[in-house]
Amino acid sequence: MEKLYGFGLPADISVHGAAIDRLICALHIFMIVIFTGWLLFMIYTLIRFRARPGHKAEYHVKHFKAPTYLEVFVALFEVALLVGFSFPIMQQVRNQMPAKDKSLEVRVVAEQFAWNIHYPGADKVFGRVKSELMSPDNPLGLDPADPAGKDDITTINQLHIPEHQPVIVHLTSKDVIHSFFLPVMRVKQDAVPGQEIPLWFEAKRTGDFEIACAQLCGLGHYRMRGFFSVHTKEDFEKWIAENTKQPEPPAPALPAAVPAAAPAQPKDIAS
Repeated sequence: MEKLYGFGLPADISVHGAAIDRLICALHIFMIVIFTGWLLFMIYTLIRFRARPGHKAEYHVKHFKAPTYLEVFVALFEVALLVGFSFPIMQQVRNQMPAKDKSLEVRVVAEQFAWNIHYPGADKVFGRVKSELMSPDNPLGLDPADPAGKDDITTINQLHIPEHQPVIVHLTSKDVIHSFFLPVMRVKQDAVPGQEIPLWFEAKRTGDFEIACAQLCGLGHYRMRGFFSVHTKEDFEKWIAENTKQPEPPAPALPAAVPAAAPAQPKDIAS
């Protein structure tokens, strides 16, 4: 079990985790300042305008223009932040996916109530999947007729990744909205049916950790728990080799049929 640190956060094993933690701390400090200010203002109003003997409350509306102007300014400022700051940064982050030739690509398909993991195998090509082929024995619907899927690896609730290598996850869902949550990686992304959402992360040390679903997805939500292991590159390659499906050997060729000899014709006997 990983020890908690700093604001009750779990251990950080991600290369980008420090930036996420700084943002979380900054937001909490900002909210503490706002909460303290509003609390002091509420206490002041409770004391300043408390009920007093002989005091009669007034209900005359006194409209000040300053609050209205302030609200309009704040609204325009928020729009400016969204258009000029938030949207460009979001687009920039989307375009910063690591190079695929240097990354491990994995498909993660959520369902009630499990995580289905799909590795492309040694050829680095995902096999074809079809929804009509999905079954308890084939939860991802892999097409057995596709040669690219012969060496693919599939697991349930077990994600294996190497350390110090970017991992690109193609996330989707088979039924309802789930949320793929790796606390120690500072990764949380909704899995939406009909959409394949890419995300990436990189682990900086090995270990065994948990996958959680952060979205209430049904009565069995409590048991939608998976595990992921971060290996050294050597151990990960060994795991891949041990779990790669070996191609079936071709059937031995049957020997060519020897044509049957023609029956001997009886010789004519001279009379």
